[in-house]
Amino acid sequence: MKVALIEPTSPDFHVFSLYPLPRLGTVLLGTILKQRGHDVNVIVESMGEIPWEDVADSDLVGISTTTSTAPRAYEMASTLRGLGVLTVLGGPHVTFMPEEGMVNADFVIRGEGERPLPMLVEVLEGKRSLADVPGLSYWDDRQVVHNPMDQGLIDLKELPEPDFTLLGAEAFQQKGWTRRVVPIQTSRGCPYNCNFCSVTRMFGRRMRYRDVESIITELKAYDHKKNTVFFYDDNFVAHPKRAKQLLTRMIEEKFKFISSAQIRVEAGKDHELLKLMYKAGLRTVFLGLESVSPASLKEMQKKQTLEDMEEGLRGFKEHKIDVHGMFVFGFDHDDEKTFNETVKFAKRNAIDSVQFLILTPFPGTPVYEDLKNDDRIIIRDWSFYDGHHVVFNPKKVEPYCLQKAQINGHRRFYSTLEVIRRFYRFDFFNALIAAYAKRLTRTWVKENRFYLKVMKFLKPQGKYVLNIDLQRRTSDIRENVMKVINRASESMRRVALPGRPGMDESDRSDGMTPGAG
Repeated sequence: MKVALIEPTSPDFHVFSLYPLPRLGTVLLGTILKQRGHDVNVIVESMGEIPWEDVADSDLVGISTTTSTAPRAYEMASTLRGLGVLTVLGGPHVTFMPEEGMVNADFVIRGEGERPLPMLVEVLEGKRSLADVPGLSYWDDRQVVHNPMDQGLIDLKELPEPDFTLLGAEAFQQKGWTRRVVPIQTSRGCPYNCNFCSVTRMFGRRMRYRDVESIITELKAYDHKKNTVFFYDDNFVAHPKRAKQLLTRMIEEKFKFISSAQIRVEAGKDHELLKLMYKAGLRTVFLGLESVSPASLKEMQKKQTLEDMEEGLRGFKEHKIDVHGMFVFGFDHDDEKTFNETVKFAKRNAIDSVQFLILTPFPGTPVYEDLKNDDRIIIRDWSFYDGHHVVFNPKKVEPYCLQKAQINGHRRFYSTLEVIRRFYRFDFFNALIAAYAKRLTRTWVKENRFYLKVMKFLKPQGKYVLNIDLQRRTSDIRENVMKVINRASESMRRVALPGRPGMDESDRSDGMTPGAG
């Protein structure tokens, strides 16, 4: 079969827009299907244009969803579905909002897709029935059927190495002066249970690990002069002993990769681990510090203290490992003092780079359920659920106050004076990052002028819902696909599935009514 797998682009730019990185799930799914003999094309929209003519000629199109990319994914699915192309949605958003996804697509895969997607392809080949596919949602007699979830989690040892050639020669290559960033996953899951995070709800709390030697083999395939490595794990050192084994093997192989990883700040207390990290080439860590408020840390079930954070940060600084700290504003205990103290903490502890994010109620999390039940969600357009926009009524401040706290936090941390200081310390890389972040903040404010004006009018605990579409139009999808139709309308085919509602122009979703579920 001919299969296209698409990862839609994010609706807004952010600090990592400079380094577009494919999410591993889509590439892994494509690799599995390719190994089974299928003709697969994996498209990451942020890394290149979508070849719509080729996509529209596919037997099946799979589209990944995060919450902020869901409206664009829906627009793609509904447009292709209207042409008779079979579409399947997957990813964390539709895992928790499957009914919403089914308004726009023929199928939804809930949870991990490595088992269900190949089985769905077998269904389309006539080799099995829809009822056999775990975690699959589908139409039957104009009703949506949700198959039970797979009871067993994927064993990472069964997964192949991701084949990035599926992205095409132009998309996944070194560009300009920056090295290509290669994502490598060594584990899946997270043993913690923060109430604002959907990772444990999607992948479970039980950690699953790849074999160390298989990771070493994968690393050998890349040239350190052209590539840097980003360890894709949610917590690279969740099992410290096992992390040390991997780092030791990297040192023994004399790898010279510059790498980065997501970990918890407590790892900064383990000096043996820090020495191995630096020697193995790990130069940057991404830390979810979240808050300096003990009450907020308790509220989010973070299970770390301010003392943990300060001691861990000292350890990273001592071992010359850069820290990218991520903080979240907007918990119920947060007020203006909390926001100010957070920025002061980041500057006082000499964190190299930061993101001040806004609490976002992602479907599937306790935060989402709590805010929904309290009638505090004020924006239903999922494309604003990106950690940079206020979409709910905070408890102690006005929505605009929370939004300004995030903007001003970046302005204060990435001030002109701070950029100059970094240059004078010969810290040129972080000086450039600071200058880039400063410019990014200014551009974000400019691009979100109307949104910010709307926020100014909102008061705490107001009972209103803003079904607004400020800058999230995805009409380019329909326009591009229509060009394909005009060029090759005679080759387009409509596929009839048993029990799938008929599609005509009047009942297609336009992709701009997320939240209907």
